[in-house]
Amino acid sequence: MVRPPDNEADEGSGVLRYFQRMTTRNERAGIDDRWHKRVKAPDGAMRTERSAVYGKVSRWRVRWVDASGAERTKSFQRKPDAQAYLNGLTADVQRGEYVDPRKSAETFGSVAEQWFATKQHRKPKTVAGYRSLLDTVVLPKWESVQLKRINYESYSTWLGALSVDGGQRGTGLSASRITQAHQLVGAVLKYAQRTGKVAKNVAFEIKRDEDLPEQGERERRYLTHAELLMLAKAADRFETLTLVLGYCGLRFGEAVALRRRHVGDRMLTVRSSATAVTGKGIVESTTKTKRDRHVPVPEPVWKKLKAELPADPNALVFPSRKGGFLPLGEYRWAFDNACADIGIDGLVPHGLRHTTASLAISAGANVKVVQRLLGHATAAMTLDRYGHLLNDDLSGVADALGKAIDSTAVLLRYSEHRDEAERA
Repeated sequence: MVRPPDNEADEGSGVLRYFQRMTTRNERAGIDDRWHKRVKAPDGAMRTERSAVYGKVSRWRVRWVDASGAERTKSFQRKPDAQAYLNGLTADVQRGEYVDPRKSAETFGSVAEQWFATKQHRKPKTVAGYRSLLDTVVLPKWESVQLKRINYESYSTWLGALSVDGGQRGTGLSASRITQAHQLVGAVLKYAQRTGKVAKNVAFEIKRDEDLPEQGERERRYLTHAELLMLAKAADRFETLTLVLGYCGLRFGEAVALRRRHVGDRMLTVRSSATAVTGKGIVESTTKTKRDRHVPVPEPVWKKLKAELPADPNALVFPSRKGGFLPLGEYRWAFDNACADIGIDGLVPHGLRHTTASLAISAGANVKVVQRLLGHATAAMTLDRYGHLLNDDLSGVADALGKAIDSTAVLLRYSEHRDEAERA
């Protein structure tokens, strides 16, 4: 696609001047007959003769000037084909959709690697996620395909087939995994569009409701106080960690990254997260929102935590048996056994955050408080996930409003009777 230089893209007049200049330069575009040449005869008259490449090359050559000012050419055997190509180029330039054929001939795989190289500043786990999607889902299909060959038909067909045989083992992918793959392809093609390799992003033509599978929401398991306390007890040496996860709402990686200096008087300062990254082990990075947050600790949980805190301010609060960051697998083994012992099904460690939200709301916390407790980016996110837990409170609000209406009606009737008595 033709793009104006950055210093001319900010003002409409600059863009207009740019395209006017491009139109002027493209007046040099045309079609040459390479088999013949015009020569001047001795008598001064012009005549046509065969050229040195007669019959050796494609006869008709289209010439045009690209966005950088360089002259480009493409040859054809038939003049109608050359004329059609030139007409298409002219239309593309007028619409602002011209793409250098050499750039659009680049493969998706090549451009994907260029895009991936620009994402190395992201969190290690995010980068590893991109790499996994590229290697296992996207590149097996699109790596060797030229950008100009990717259209809506082929792309939407591929998306639809992912739910059947999109996995490496020939199994279908989940709806969320398909959506992630689609978003990644869209990001790569957006990069290609911005760098002048494609005129449009076919991923943007995909409609969520029509072309992507619907993502069913998993049923959340909310523990009661009694269930959470029993689970923590059954988790043995991870009792305190389980209580912190269930009552403070930390993500597992955030709890694992806690150090002694992050623990104050009944207050945790969450500053980082330690997560497993394929090929790199457990890596410490910023929190999901890239912001610190301060989380209060209920008194009974604080008593247990305080008794187990290490003396070294840099020591991990919840280390592994061998020292260092606690792997999820090590905790998961004890957690799953504890769930089995007390008869809790369908619960994973991350699900304890749902319990935190449920218990906090039942204790009277509003949405904004729960947002800060869990470290959500916005209160809207918290409301979307846990708004249904407020149903009982909403019913109570309706009851309270009803009582207020009744009380107001009584006052109004009393006021009316008093006015009548005064007039009498």
